[in-house]
Amino acid sequence: MASVINPVASSIKTPRNISSLYLSHSKVSPSYIQLKTRSLVSNATRLAFSPFPESKEPPVKLGFSGEPLRFSGCSQQIRRRSAVDLPVSSAAAADAEGRDIEFSDGNAKTSKSFGDKFPVLVTGFFFFMWYFLNVIFNILNKKVYNYFPYPYFVSVVHLLVGVVYCLISWGFGLPKRAPINKELLALLTPVAFCHALGHVMSNVSFAAVAVSFTHTIKALEPFFNASASQFILGHQIPLSLWLSLAPVVIGVSMASLTELSFNWTGFISAMISNIAFTYRSIYSKKAMTGMDSTNVYAYISIIALLFCIPPAVIIEGPKLMQYGFRDAIAKVGLVKFLSDLFWIGMFYHLYNQLATNTLERVAPLTHAVGNVLKRVFVIGFSIVVFGNRISTQTGIGTAIAIAGVAMYSMIKANIEEEKRKAAALASSTS
Repeated sequence: MASVINPVASSIKTPRNISSLYLSHSKVSPSYIQLKTRSLVSNATRLAFSPFPESKEPPVKLGFSGEPLRFSGCSQQIRRRSAVDLPVSSAAAADAEGRDIEFSDGNAKTSKSFGDKFPVLVTGFFFFMWYFLNVIFNILNKKVYNYFPYPYFVSVVHLLVGVVYCLISWGFGLPKRAPINKELLALLTPVAFCHALGHVMSNVSFAAVAVSFTHTIKALEPFFNASASQFILGHQIPLSLWLSLAPVVIGVSMASLTELSFNWTGFISAMISNIAFTYRSIYSKKAMTGMDSTNVYAYISIIALLFCIPPAVIIEGPKLMQYGFRDAIAKVGLVKFLSDLFWIGMFYHLYNQLATNTLERVAPLTHAVGNVLKRVFVIGFSIVVFGNRISTQTGIGTAIAIAGVAMYSMIKANIEEEKRKAAALASSTS
């Protein structure tokens, strides 16, 4: 005889998801969903033990709390609902973004961070710190050269302090060190070599001539970049860009002819620096990896330091050991000498890092204008601080060169923006 199963002791299995039969389609709002419980069977055949008895009470408006609730006799989990509308997802998002959560009348309100409320002020602060650190670095760097004229050794100090800073940051996981392999090392080595050469030659020029004159010569860097793009990479440079570079060449030529601190060592070193930084840009495009910019700059600094040590030892090592360190300490004292070396290295690393952080927050056009204004600030402050006398022709030539760089930067930024928009439009229509 077939066995009889007690219907009361058995359990009713429900599907994993609540059926749409239990959702009222007549009243649905973005904030609430009305859930009506209905009988599993008709009134004529409904069992008394049904876990979903028909209710005559009006539906209750409930908000998600995220906690599961089990009904007796049913294994299905549904989200418990209450009469309070609590936007948990918004609160979680605010917590993830580090914003404060304020509760008022049972509702959660997220208070925006200072950066979200005043983005212009935050970006302006980044620009200010970038310019401030750059100006301080150039002034302090030149003051060190006035009593310690050894640019190869000073270049090593710049990179050494930055490398120690990066190693300490890695030790604390800020940021976490990205692994490197032979392939990445092979890609980054040419970039680091050009970075080392450009950095050393810039310091040789700073030690030989006025800071303002070195920065005027370095205003020619866009001309070298355009030439390399046209004749080495094969990129077609628009005529408008070439025309905008004419004032740069003319202005630098005018300033060089009447510069009172002119000498060939400073001039040639600045020109070599321009060429080195141009090739650094070329190799950087070939070395694009998934590694973040902070880690890339750290690895480049380490490799560049290894390139800078041998020439410093060979060219300046004997002089430093004989009388270089002794004379510097006799002039300013050991404590000031060591502190000056430390701070020029720290300011060098920090202004480069702040430049990266600043340029990531702004559009290409703002980036271009910011670079030009930075050079104007450095030239102006160096003339005021050191009291460098410049002729009228040098001042006019410098102004023409800076104006040409500004025109070039803005035209190039607009061209890049149009390319980006065209690429985005093409990808969206495809």
